[in-house]
Parts: sequence; structure tokens; C-alpha cells
Amino acid sequence: MVAGMAGTAATAAATVAAAGPAQAKPRRRFEGKVVLITGATSGIGRATAKLFAAEGAKVAFCGRREKLGAEVEREIRRAGGKATYIKADVRVPEQVKSFVDRVVSTYGALDIAFNNAGIGAGKVPHELSVAEWDDVHHTNTRGVFLSIKYEIPHMLKAGHGLIICTSSSTAEVVRSTSSAYSSSKRAVDGIVRPAALAYGSKGIRVNSIMPGTTDTPFIRIPGMSDADWERFKRAYAPLNIDGLLRIAEPEEIANAVVALADPAFSYMTGAVVPVNGGSTAGREMDVPPGFGLPGT
Repeated sequence: MVAGMAGTAATAAATVAAAGPAQAKPRRRFEGKVVLITGATSGIGRATAKLFAAEGAKVAFCGRREKLGAEVEREIRRAGGKATYIKADVRVPEQVKSFVDRVVSTYGALDIAFNNAGIGAGKVPHELSVAEWDDVHHTNTRGVFLSIKYEIPHMLKAGHGLIICTSSSTAEVVRSTSSAYSSSKRAVDGIVRPAALAYGSKGIRVNSIMPGTTDTPFIRIPGMSDADWERFKRAYAPLNIDGLLRIAEPEEIANAVVALADPAFSYMTGAVVPVNGGSTAGREMDVPPGFGLPGT
């Protein structure tokens, strides 16, 4: 039954994939706005930093990998955008506070924050070490809490602000190896909703976005060749992404984040917005036999 379903889905997936992901044309919606992003040295954060900059924003972002951070900063500036990379670890309160304060001192304001930094640990519970569990939760959950904690005072002073946090479809649809990651992302949603209630009357909105499996280094299986990775994606998507039958490109998630930051969504707060190709609308079936997936 699974084989038959996969064959049918694969045909549909090929049709969808041929069209490719739609790309939003920058409209300079955020001219002069200051955008802070955590975890923007690769993947979704990197794509979002580039898109916000293309839309006219002044972008400041952090990450632990200095070489990649400098590379993203150069890419944005070469394209005519404004960007500043600041090394910071979202697990460390002093570094998060320093990062947020430096963003404001550098650009004079903080209008939008995208709290995106995250890691995974793809193991069943009894094989997870306590250190691995703590690292996932300190990065994904504590990192979001710390970011909000230090962003909010600047936004309260300004009387406005928008915070978007990265959740995950695995907060709702889990797999056997996602206990640390799924629970950390479920907790993100538990932070976002109370924050939305606490600060809505102060002109600050707080939402989260729920990406599905996205083609970034975060989920790339270590040591896998490009050809094998493409084969994996073709096998994985029809079994797991019931709607669009393909893995997302990071630019597609970036498009969604930037769209949600548009003033047109001024009445949205406390929302958890799925952008996952329909994976939470169906039932995730787990990875194809013979493969392992670090996390999504």
C-alpha cells in the first residue's frame, strides 16, 4: 500500500517540483526598519536576513559560526543591503543581551525580531544523553525566552514591535527520534502565546511560524553525496508532506516570515502559522527505510 501510494505521490511531486518554489519579488516594504535575527548564518535564518535586506531593512543577525556570519554579511552588502553580523550564542544570557543592545545602538531602533536559532538531536529517548537534551532545549527554548526577554524592553520603550519565533511542524507531528526537538518547539509555542497576551496592549505583537521539512544544512544527513540527497528527498517527500509532496526551499520559509511581518497583518498576534506544505494536515509516516534524518 505504501509503495503504491509513494508511486502516485512521486508522480504528483515531480509535477510540483518542476514548477519550482515561487519567489517573492522584493517590494521595499521595510525601508528603514531595523530587523534582528538569531541563527542567520545558514538555512532559513540566512535566507530571511537576505530577503529583509532586499526589502529595505537594516538587518542585524547573530550566530556562533563567525566565518559563515561574515559571509552572509558580505553577500547582503554586495547586493546593496544593510547588514551587521554579531557573534552571539543564544544559550548564554549575557551574550543575548549584549547582542540585542548592540543592534539597537548600531541602528537606533528595534522594529522586528525573528527568533530563529535552533538545533536538533535525532535520537530515540533512551539514546539521548542529558547533555544533548539540555543543548537542544537551551538553544531552541531558552534561546527564544532570552531573546524575547531582552528584546521586549526596547520595544516597550518605542511603543511598538513585532516578534516572530521559529516553531516546527514536529511540535505537532512527531517521529520516533524527535523527542528533544519536538518538545523544545512545542515549548516555543507555549512562550509565544502568553507573550502575545502580555504585550499586545503595549503595541507589541508576538507570533510563531511552523516550518516543515526544509532543504537546509540542518537536515542534511552527514556524509551524504548530493546525488543520494536528491534521491532521499524524492523518497521522503511523498511519504511525509501530504499536501505539496516536496521539501521546502529556505527562501519559501523566508517569504512567509517576511510576509507575516508586513503591516497588513497588524491584527495577528498569538498565532502559530503552519508553513509546511500540508505535513500537519495529514499524517507524517517517518523517513524511508534505510535513511536517517537528524531533525526537521
